[in-house]
Amino acid sequence: MKDILDAIQSEDSTSADFAALPIPDSYRAITVHKDETEMFAGLQTRDKDPRKSIHLDEVPVPELGPGEALVAVMASSVNYNSVWTSIFEPLSTFGFLERYGRTNELAKRHDLPYHIIGSDLAGVVLRTGPGVNAWKPGDEVVAHCLSVELESSDGHNDTMLDPEQRIWGFETNFGGLAEIALVKSNQLMPKPEHLSWEEAAAPGLVNSTAYRQLVSRNGAGMKQGDNVLIWGASGGLGSYATQFALAGGANPICVVSSDQKADICRSMGAEAIIDRSAEGYKFWKDEQTQDPKEWKRFGKRIRELTGGEDIDIVFEHPGRETFGASVFVTRKGGTITTCASTSGYMHEYDNRYLWMSLKRIIGSHFANYREAWEANRLIAKGKIHPTLSKVYSLEDTGQAAYDVHRNLHQGKVGVLCLAPEEGLGVRNEEMRAKHLDAINRFRNI
Repeated sequence: MKDILDAIQSEDSTSADFAALPIPDSYRAITVHKDETEMFAGLQTRDKDPRKSIHLDEVPVPELGPGEALVAVMASSVNYNSVWTSIFEPLSTFGFLERYGRTNELAKRHDLPYHIIGSDLAGVVLRTGPGVNAWKPGDEVVAHCLSVELESSDGHNDTMLDPEQRIWGFETNFGGLAEIALVKSNQLMPKPEHLSWEEAAAPGLVNSTAYRQLVSRNGAGMKQGDNVLIWGASGGLGSYATQFALAGGANPICVVSSDQKADICRSMGAEAIIDRSAEGYKFWKDEQTQDPKEWKRFGKRIRELTGGEDIDIVFEHPGRETFGASVFVTRKGGTITTCASTSGYMHEYDNRYLWMSLKRIIGSHFANYREAWEANRLIAKGKIHPTLSKVYSLEDTGQAAYDVHRNLHQGKVGVLCLAPEEGLGVRNEEMRAKHLDAINRFRNI
């Protein structure tokens, strides 16, 4: 592994040099173990501790198949799917691996008693399998997390509709929280030259998810002038939605839960901000009963911030806690896009406000290759910026996942894998200097 790191850090290394490097027999990786899936039985979600289930193991390098690449991972990041994997909710991911393993002989590699997790990476291609022509050893890359087979016609207008669509590092093995990762070659994209390894690794999953949900024609198709309600607008997902709204000429109405998070939104350029904690919104009277009066109070506050206009697009991801309010405050003919349910999957809303006002609910899940590429292109152009707030070592990934689980973080949390320290991998210092304040926005909190 030292030879690989030396080659990456050398300015003189060529593709031939990387191709000639021997691949080690094993590498360090963050895993969860199949025989521990019941370790949190009987505990409330909040009380399940990722630090107890996440392991740093030495694992064998997987066989490289057609259309695939082995990547030396310099940095990765923690997403909510890694937290869900680590606490075995809403179910153990080993079921995903078992089902994948039954699909074909090569997929059997994924069905193991351990799961290497992680759905982001920035690193360098080490090897490519048969049929890979677009990438070569030595290429500096980031990876998006969509894994598809595309043997069915269903996925050829939108690869997210492939029946064999999976999220790499969550529904597949050999993820990015490791020193080496196995990806399909059509997950790879160029690493933005002005970013360090850890900065480049941070946007992947959340940036692409926000792009599809808000900007793409497969999502809300946001246009200039739209009023966009963004829940958790300073968080890992919402911070990218806020940036897309501002960059696209829309008007983000940012919902946050503290003064500090409101300040983050202001630093991104947002002006319309609702601190739901300070203003005391309680959308539920109890666990079974919502409070329409609070929906109306929330809608009135939105109109105060928009000059009397209602919401064109709701960027939804909290789910059960907020969904009734989201449907209510959306204008006639407006759109609610939802990509997650972090407060609960069983959504409830008053359907009269949906059908009689011709509103739409759109389900949105990650992004196809084109959408991920466009989202990464905006990062590379300096139009959208990473929201990295803190970086951990690979050994401390359990703590990183704990912090995300307990919402102790801002923006995104990064993890150094092969990179020995922060700040490495920048290839365009001039461009970086132009955007340094925005790149460090979440680091300066």
